Amino acid sequence: MEEDKVKEPQYRGVNELRRMFLEFFESKGHLAMKSFSLVPHNDNSLLLINSGMAPLKPYFTGQEIPPRRRVTTCQKCIRTGDIENIGKTARHGTFFEMLGNFSFGDYFKTEAIHWSWEFLTEVVGLDPDRLYPSVYLEDDEAFEIWNKEIGIPAERIFKFGKEDNFWEHGSGPCGPCSEIYYDRGEKFGCGKPGCTVGCDCDRFIEVWNNVFTQFDNDGHGNYSELEQKNIDTGMGLERLAVVVQGVDSLFTVDTNKALLDRVCQLAGTEYQKDHETDVSLRIVTDHIKSCTFMISDGIMPSNEGRGYVLRRLLRRAARHGRKLGIEGRFLADLSKTVIELSKDGYPELEEKQSMILKVLSEEEDKFNKTIDQGLVILGEMEEGMRQAGEKNLSGEQAFKLYDTYGFPLDLTKEILEEKGWGVDEEGFTAAMKEQKEKARNSRKTTNYMGADVTVYQSIDPAVTTEFIGYDKLTADSRITVLTTEEELVQALTDGQKGTIITEKTTFYGTMGGQQGDVGVITSDKGEFKVEETIHLQGGKVGHVGVMTKGMFQEGDTVTLSVCGKNRALTCKNHSATHLLQKALRMVLGDHVEQAGSYVDAGRLRFDFTHFSAMTAEEIQKTETLVNEQIQASLPVVTEIMTLEEAKKTGAMALFGEKYGDKVRVVEMGDFSTELCGGTHVANTGSIASFKILSETGIAAGVRRIEALTSEGLMKHYEGVEKELAEAAKAAKTTPAALTSRIESLLEELKTLHAENEKLKSKMAKDSLGDVMSQVKEVNGVKVLAAKVPDVDMNGLRNLGDQLKDKLGEGVVVIASVLEGKVNLMATVTEGAQKKGAHAGNLIKAIAGCVGGGGGGRPNMAQAGGKNPAGIEEALKKAEEVLAEQIK
Repeated sequence: MEEDKVKEPQYRGVNELRRMFLEFFESKGHLAMKSFSLVPHNDNSLLLINSGMAPLKPYFTGQEIPPRRRVTTCQKCIRTGDIENIGKTARHGTFFEMLGNFSFGDYFKTEAIHWSWEFLTEVVGLDPDRLYPSVYLEDDEAFEIWNKEIGIPAERIFKFGKEDNFWEHGSGPCGPCSEIYYDRGEKFGCGKPGCTVGCDCDRFIEVWNNVFTQFDNDGHGNYSELEQKNIDTGMGLERLAVVVQGVDSLFTVDTNKALLDRVCQLAGTEYQKDHETDVSLRIVTDHIKSCTFMISDGIMPSNEGRGYVLRRLLRRAARHGRKLGIEGRFLADLSKTVIELSKDGYPELEEKQSMILKVLSEEEDKFNKTIDQGLVILGEMEEGMRQAGEKNLSGEQAFKLYDTYGFPLDLTKEILEEKGWGVDEEGFTAAMKEQKEKARNSRKTTNYMGADVTVYQSIDPAVTTEFIGYDKLTADSRITVLTTEEELVQALTDGQKGTIITEKTTFYGTMGGQQGDVGVITSDKGEFKVEETIHLQGGKVGHVGVMTKGMFQEGDTVTLSVCGKNRALTCKNHSATHLLQKALRMVLGDHVEQAGSYVDAGRLRFDFTHFSAMTAEEIQKTETLVNEQIQASLPVVTEIMTLEEAKKTGAMALFGEKYGDKVRVVEMGDFSTELCGGTHVANTGSIASFKILSETGIAAGVRRIEALTSEGLMKHYEGVEKELAEAAKAAKTTPAALTSRIESLLEELKTLHAENEKLKSKMAKDSLGDVMSQVKEVNGVKVLAAKVPDVDMNGLRNLGDQLKDKLGEGVVVIASVLEGKVNLMATVTEGAQKKGAHAGNLIKAIAGCVGGGGGGRPNMAQAGGKNPAGIEEALKKAEEVLAEQIK
């Protein structure tokens, strides 16, 4: 192919390409779904969503029924398997967007291949002569479609083996792939003869991957045809943009280039002028994008799980910003650019802007302090190396700097290299591997799709439950499923533990922080005690508990009765959290977002984003605001409306929550409006009262309030009253007089303590006897080294001062044994110090004799030990050490 005849595609921006893709597949009968959160839903195998298919797993497995059998998404993804290498080349990034079209048992290879070709050539306008498909070498069906139907000559269709063109992950659904490569031209090639599709150079770039899920792997390499064949298509949006825009890498597509230009502007530098600078520019550009998106999905920096991934990315970005010479905080400023460039496809970025910026600023401040602290620790490690005559920092110490102080290995290496030293990188890797294995071993048991392996996965996905319990507590319904703890059963009998699923239920399942209902399920055949109500995949509600008598069979009609008192108390606590959230935003500011909550019949807990402890005044103000709304007896009104209508009302939405087309809006007068599926009081007056018990920090930038209402608060006061009565009884007084009684007891204690100290001092002095007769001279300096019985360290210091006064000038060393432990103390006058005596060095030299250690200043030092038998040796050695010091 000659370069001058190459047909270049029409320029399209990233945001435009995203819209074009989704609209194209909508025209082919697909439901365009919003990107799912980066936080996986019911999937313990993933820390973060890393592909377009990942959040759709339940639809592929048949665990849940999809909203439509044809779906298309543009999914935000993060891959962090190789963080250390990101930036070193322009090929890789942690954040990317995956365009996908999916078929759940609907169309298959023919449509998938035809539509991928139509989109690339007719919609985007790529030159068909520059596109090369590949197929799995045994997939004759896909080969025929490309060759006979699309008309690609056989020599331009590449056949690859399992490693390249067969998608599988352990056991479960799997299948062959068909990829489409684009020839970017000779200027991107390696120039070697035979350079073609599959070469490692940058000339032929894969833009589309059709995965044909048609087999089931039993885990032992035995494949059977799937009844429901699926299509899972993935195409990296940035990769497509690289091709369409004719740029060299994902860092130079329009949106990323605009962000990278902003980094260059802040750093006062240019891209593609210096390799080291480019590495830092790419790291900052990529990482700030990932961080912005992660925080928008409610991920907070922490030292474990996805919070640790965020912290690592954030700190790497901050560190490379420093390397580029950017002064002061800059991540929040850059994040604004990310939001501006990406809000077209992800409006949640703009909605969460104030919180994103605050988290970034706080964490960057923290790291700036941390990095300075790390430099001090590294300095101490260097001193240790110098003393030991070593030139290599141990891997263990390098990992400690990295793990405890967030100090990247490259920074440690850089600092040491300047001194001609190195780092044991193998030891560092081993320490890292050990930590990863510990983390892996702590994961829950999962099946190949990542969800917890439970009996519930055997339930027919068509089974669902309708919740009818907002305005009633009792209803009759038919049992559709019964399970024990291990398997599906036809009946449950007396004493058995299990789960009952019914067509309809008045029981609210645990969700959104609200604990599920408890109660009973009854019929003339038996009774089942519901201890917990849970949501299962696919819209099912499980009533978990125990058969207390009789027997139930599948198909029986039963009466479901929610415990009214438990529900009423839970409602009071839940409604109070709505009032609390609004009050916190009024008192602390709009950056307050719900980060979690827990409500049951006894108490409420509310986690929220805020970056410092609340003051007593702020807590009081919040509490007063909530109680004012309770006393105002506000009507609580719930309405069902569309998400768009709800947003117009100003309703607060929750992080990471999946909302359907219709949402439930809960309004409490004009004070609070929130999207919420939970149960509530009809009027705030029934909450009665509200009291905050505690306000604490639970994670970086997340605070927690524990509070009580109504009956729970009364029980709390009863408990406090009881404790007060017990305390008064112990102090031999009444609750009313308890404070003055404690004050007089403390005064009495103070007097007795002073008398006790005087007596101890007198006893210590008496036990010395005529100690002055033991004074010796060492090189012209008076030295008193003596032993006294049963004196603590405080007493030894007092004695030392008294003896020093008697000596005038000189050195005092005293040892004592108290309860089997040795106390050693040395004190040196100013005159003796001038002649070379040093209390700290003296104690350090003799502490070993008594099996201990210690040290101190030149004028006073102390030590403890476990070997009383060594006291004589220690006192003798003290004279020898002093003879060395005083010359």
